[in-house]
Amino acid sequence: MAYLAIILFVIIFILILRGYPVAFTLGGISVAFAYGVSLFAPEVFQMSTFYLLPSRIMGVVNNYVLMAVPLFIFMGIMLEKSGLAQSLLETMAMMFGQVRGGLAISVVLVGALLAASTGIVGATVVTMGLISLPTMLKRGYSTELSTGVIASSGTLGQIIPPSIVLVLLADTINSSSRGTSSVDVGTLFSAALIPGLILVGLYILYILIKSFVHKEDAPSIPAEEIAKFRGKNFTIRVLKVLFLPLLLILLVLGSIFTGVASPTEASAIGAIGATLLVVLQKKFSYQVVKEVAQETAKLTSMVFFILLGATTFTLVFRSLGGDAYLRDLIVSSDLSPMLFLLLVMLVVFIAGFFIDFIEIVFIIVPVVTPVFNALGVDMLWVGVLIALNLQTSFLTPPFGFALFYLKGVTPPEVSTSQIYKGIVPFILIQLLIVILVLFFPEVIIR
Repeated sequence: MAYLAIILFVIIFILILRGYPVAFTLGGISVAFAYGVSLFAPEVFQMSTFYLLPSRIMGVVNNYVLMAVPLFIFMGIMLEKSGLAQSLLETMAMMFGQVRGGLAISVVLVGALLAASTGIVGATVVTMGLISLPTMLKRGYSTELSTGVIASSGTLGQIIPPSIVLVLLADTINSSSRGTSSVDVGTLFSAALIPGLILVGLYILYILIKSFVHKEDAPSIPAEEIAKFRGKNFTIRVLKVLFLPLLLILLVLGSIFTGVASPTEASAIGAIGATLLVVLQKKFSYQVVKEVAQETAKLTSMVFFILLGATTFTLVFRSLGGDAYLRDLIVSSDLSPMLFLLLVMLVVFIAGFFIDFIEIVFIIVPVVTPVFNALGVDMLWVGVLIALNLQTSFLTPPFGFALFYLKGVTPPEVSTSQIYKGIVPFILIQLLIVILVLFFPEVIIR
């Protein structure tokens, strides 16, 4: 009767694709389905199984690792209010302005710095879209290249630590492994850093090639304008602009990688550091604190409601024997670990066209983790691969959230089709990184 678990999975997946609320679909449909099974086949599922649910929910609420989620969200939104992005973009643009494509390169570098400082994709894309897109279009950059660079750079927060998706992935893998394997959040942060930096390098390489082949798409900034902006004490101004975000990155990531602090403790350091940065920028006020607190509460509530719904789904799915059924099916079919991994990567990539990364983490990852454990696959490797794959979900039409964020702040003359065209090369670059990590994990993941 384990096929009932697969039916439940398919029903939930279809309903989510049709736009029903994820948290309530996961929890509500699981309970309703389980109740129906208990009526007609009590030997398969008994409602007394739900006595286990309160302890599991409290386990989620009391999870020390997950405390990092609201703190990293607070840190990201607070930094958005500091004006950090605008200062970085203006300064970087003049540093690389005389290079063809220099303005686009500066957007990528600022995106990487914001990713390592905030990790909030929506805030990064909107901020850079408002600040840099009008400037890029005014200076003659093609619409496709401009929108593609901004949208893709804004998603770097998905893979460059501290990343919320990495925190959620590590917790989901650990809770789905039943003690057979564990992935520490700090270790996952460390493993994802090199692929993230390689991704930044490939973005820049593509921009340089594109601007060399199609010079009209990425002109350089006139030398006299750069000279005027730089003026006196330019080096000191650059150091001032870069010092604070780099110090914050060093405090957060450095404390994690050196073992001085756990990711949760480092997230608290980041939240305090971001607040102090806003104070130093003289933008701290009651209104700012109120807005940051409201946005943090809203995003955190969304994540945890989905997580609680996913906990209910996982309990029902496992009680119906779904995980054991899938594991036995894969093992008996003699499917190699690599072939199964490729199959999962394909499913995650296709799912990213239609549903959000949080939904993929909480629906697909708990189902496939026991199978990976049975096949003896390194879950740290799998975690990095899934995180890289999930990054494409922000860029793949028709429901790429980064595309929606960017479209919301673009001038009326920028069409949706131009944004879609501009993002294609960057999706291909992301898939190239997935392939590199897939076949050369020992070189990239350290």
